[in-house]
This record gives sequence, structure tokens and C-alpha cells, in this order.
Amino acid sequence: MIFWRRKPLDRLIADAEKQALHRSLGAFQLTMLGIGAIIGTGIFVLIAEAAQKAGPGMMLSFVIAAFVCGVTALCFAELASMVPVAGSAYTYSYAVLGEVVAWVIGWSLVLEYAISGSAVAVGWSGYTVGLIENLAGVDISDAWTRAPASGGVVNLPAMIVSLAVTCLLVVGTRESARFNAMLVIVKVVVLSIFVALTVPVMDMDKFEPFAPTGGLGIGTAAASIFFAYVGFDAVSTAAEETRDPQRNVPIGLIGSLLVCTLFYLLVAAGAIGTVGAQPIMGSDGSALATGSSALTTACREGMAFVCSSEPLAYVLRASRREGIGNLLSLAAGFALPSVVLMMIYGQTRIFFVMARDGLLPQVFAKVHPRFRTPHVVTWSTGVFVAFFAGFFPIGLLADISNSGTLLAFLAVALAVMILRVREPHRTRRFRTPAIWVVGPLAVFGCAALFLLLSWHTILLFIGWSTIGLIFYRCYGFRHSRLAKPQPISGEVMA
Repeated sequence: MIFWRRKPLDRLIADAEKQALHRSLGAFQLTMLGIGAIIGTGIFVLIAEAAQKAGPGMMLSFVIAAFVCGVTALCFAELASMVPVAGSAYTYSYAVLGEVVAWVIGWSLVLEYAISGSAVAVGWSGYTVGLIENLAGVDISDAWTRAPASGGVVNLPAMIVSLAVTCLLVVGTRESARFNAMLVIVKVVVLSIFVALTVPVMDMDKFEPFAPTGGLGIGTAAASIFFAYVGFDAVSTAAEETRDPQRNVPIGLIGSLLVCTLFYLLVAAGAIGTVGAQPIMGSDGSALATGSSALTTACREGMAFVCSSEPLAYVLRASRREGIGNLLSLAAGFALPSVVLMMIYGQTRIFFVMARDGLLPQVFAKVHPRFRTPHVVTWSTGVFVAFFAGFFPIGLLADISNSGTLLAFLAVALAVMILRVREPHRTRRFRTPAIWVVGPLAVFGCAALFLLLSWHTILLFIGWSTIGLIFYRCYGFRHSRLAKPQPISGEVMA
């Protein structure tokens, strides 16, 4: 069937070279980009939500989510070393699983990159507005700092930071990477201080009961806290702008994931051991649902770790380190834009490649004559991110982003195993170890976490995918470069 036409790897690489982006990134910059994309709202904000779902058991939730990301990262590393082309899971799916699957994956990645970028912008807005109010003693109107669903009109700070980051990305990748590296250092220093102050004074009694909501609570928390790891695969989207990608991309992927996992476990342990992280229970003995009116009411009656929108700062203030807590909030306000930067960066490179393939209008593939960056798609994505950041609450944005991410990761794991059978002799500078163990574990892990998401989130994902397929049938199917016969050997038109 023509719907399953595939783009051979050799042609995919050749097409990229005809309209290539400038290669300027090394292994260190890629690792910094990965850390910058990962460490953000997940650990600074959503750790409180994980605590409400699993209590101290969220330690296992972090481990579960990290394990799924780890086995998937090994699959990403092999594909990125074989196909050093921008586009991430979309590109790999196009070459291995076919055009329709590639379109679904590319469309789903909007949820991972653009929507999660909006979520991080909203998180930044909360930290920044709260810090200004506390230090200056002023009350900023909720009308201009909250989304309509949260009692406001529009979240202007979130929109402003999204557009500011977009301007920076248009200027150039090298400049963006340098700016990002500085902000990554800020985040690492802040989290290191938090760990140094909290881990040595942990009270182990606060870890009991360890799993007040049972195994299901730990699983659902893992599905939610997966957002804390979203972004590590953004390194692979930079393959086309990387020097020696066969070596540097795997280093950036695996290195950034290992560093962030260590920080997450230490930060979670420090928070639990200092102030405790027990969920607030309802009258029926079960944990109150996050985002529910019942939990909001309970939090008004008494502040707790699970209620805080600044959970790490809350821990320090509760342990009589108010000044350092304020400093942490300040650092978060400075550092979180680096995550917004990487989310917009990843999304623009995926849309750039989709336009180059003809699945999106060619205007998205235009490269700025001076800055050598895809400026049209960058501005389009930035405006999209700013809109959702201004009008949607952070909880909804974070939940939706996980669904698209998990589907994309699952497709990558499948692609690696299929290529091992279909093209066993192709050069692989990095080979996933024990592929027939690692690959199935990645597929099973991504599928399990997807099913642990709320049915509301899954239904929204299905609706989004349906809209994407309609657009593909109306535009992409007819304009695809593979829709026109190409006299290239190895073309597959199954």
C-alpha cells in the first residue's frame, strides 16, 4: 500500500546534505543541551504532584521512569549514530516504519516539545511572579499571571519568556547553546546546594510509610513524573548540527540522562527526609486526586509539601533556611528558560525535516540567509508555545505532553529492532547492547506508562492524532516527496 511508503536511509541522509544546517555542536554542548532540556519543571514543580500520588514511594517512581528512559536512550543512541539527521523519532520512523507512522510520530512530538515547552513557561511564570511578590511585597493581579482555567485572563509572563527564547533561537544555534550552558550550570549548582543541605540531615522516619498508596500509586506517579525526563531525546534532533555525530550524539544522550537521574534521586531523598512527603488522604482512605477541588480545600487548611507550587523552596524555608529558599526560587526563575529553549529547539528541527520531506508546507524549511537557522518554523513554533502557555494550566499541559512522548519512544525502540533484522550489515558506530532484551523492555515500559495515564489524557491524545491524520490526508499525502516517483535504487514503495 502506498500509505506505507518508506524513505531509505541512504536517500534520507543524501536529502539532508542538500539542505543541511550548520554543524557547530560538540559532545559537551550536546550534554549540556540534554541536561538543560531535562532538568526543569519536573523536578522543580511536579515533584509535589508525584508525592501526592505515591508519597515517599515516588523514589521508586523516579527509578521506573529513569529505567524506561534509559533503555530507550540506548535505542536512540544507535539510531542517531546511524542516521545523523535532524528529526529524532520522526526521521527514524520514516525510514523504518513508513510515512503514515512517521507522520503520526511527528504530529505526536508536538505534544512532547511544544506543549511541554508551554508547561515549563507556565512553571517559570509561577516561580518568578511568586518571588517578585515575596521580595517586593506587592500583589500582582492574577488576571495577567494565570490562565483562564486558573482564575485569570492570560499568563503574560509565560508568553513573554516563550517569545524571548524564540528570538534567541532565530539568532543561531551556537549562541543558543552557549546561553543554555550557562543556565544549566545555574540549575546544577542550585540542586547541588539543595542536596548538600538536606541529604546529610535526613530523618529516615519520614520515609514511613514508604508506599501509602501501594504499587498502583507508584505506577501512576511514574507515568506523571515521566515529564521530568522529557527532553533527553532532544539531543538527537541536533544530530544534523553536530560535529562527528556518530560519537557525540550517544555521549550527549546517555551522559545527560545519567547526570539528571542522579540529581533527581538525591533531591527527592533530601525533600522527603527533611519535611516528609505523605499524601493528603480523603475520608475513604485514598489519596486525594491532584488538581481536584478537594485537595485544594485541604491545602488551604494547612500547608504541606504536596501543596506547594515551589516544593524545593518550601523544603528549605520549612527547615529555617528562608534566605536560601528564596535564592533557589530566584535561580529557578533564571534557569527554567533553558528548558523552554530546548523544547522549542527540538520542535522546530522536527517541523523543519517534515517540511523538507513535503509533509508540511515548504515555507517551514526556509533557512535564514544570515543566521542559517530555520527562522519561519522557529517563529511559528514560538507563537504556538506562547499561546498555550498563556491560556492553559500547567497540570493539563504536562499530562498531555507525556502521551506523545511515550508513543514516540516506543516507535524508536521498534525501529532499532526492525533495522537489526532488515539491515544487519549497516555500519553502527554505537550498538545498543543486548538489543533483544533492551528493545522489548523499552517497548513494554513505554506502553505500560502510557496506559497508566488518565483516560482523559488518552482520549485527548486520540483526538489530537485524529486531527493530524486528517491534515496528512488532505495535504501531506499528496505533497510528500515520496508521492512522486524517484529513480533512486533501494526505494521502497510497499
